[in-house]
Amino acid sequence: MRPRLTLLLSATLLAALPAHADTVAVAVAANFTAPMQQIARAFEADTGHTAQLSFGSTGKLYAQIANGGPFDVFLAADRARPEKLEADGIGVPGTRFTYAVGRLVLWSPEPGMVDAQGRVLATGRFRHLAIANPKTAPYGAAALEVMDKLGVRKPLEARIVRGENIAQAWQFVATGNAELGFVAASQLFRDGQPLGGSRWDVPTGLYTPIRQDAIMLRRGADNAAATALIAYLKSDAAAKIIQAYGYGLH
Repeated sequence: MRPRLTLLLSATLLAALPAHADTVAVAVAANFTAPMQQIARAFEADTGHTAQLSFGSTGKLYAQIANGGPFDVFLAADRARPEKLEADGIGVPGTRFTYAVGRLVLWSPEPGMVDAQGRVLATGRFRHLAIANPKTAPYGAAALEVMDKLGVRKPLEARIVRGENIAQAWQFVATGNAELGFVAASQLFRDGQPLGGSRWDVPTGLYTPIRQDAIMLRRGADNAAATALIAYLKSDAAAKIIQAYGYGLH
């Protein structure tokens, strides 16, 4: 290839990237770990910006942000905490939106353990049931809501083990420390393929919709990467990834 043509191609590639690539620090609810990792890779490839991800329970991430934690964007597992951050002036007004609607699943890696109607909860043929901490994790609060509506919470109280977040609740089940547990549908995929075992996709009428809101934080207001990420989360490219992990969009 002649030098002049090489220079022309290089200039064209550089023009496709932002003039100055920035890094955005993102606090992400634990249930959204796998899809956000995939979105972050696509975001970097498409925009040149980098997303630095920190995962945890929504309640704990919120507490960090409210106390000055170094984040530019918050992807929560509920609406309440981003709304409060906006009301308190920590979130940028007008940037909050629902990026995903979560789905709750009762899952066991053991085939036949969980039936398709969730009747296993009433039979009690297990020693431990894992859920996320309902005080800090919306998926844990949803699990309690389901058990209350089914009338099984009180009989099962002694068997419930609480993970710090939904990721730890999943880990309890995956490692056999609990025979079954309430997890996020998004956690039941590996390399794009559904995990085995047995599951009950909990009817959405049994729990308050898990509307997961994102918001730009005041710290990221002048960060080009933060602005780009908020826009990217609304794109068709992100929507395809989000839906592929079992989330709804509205």
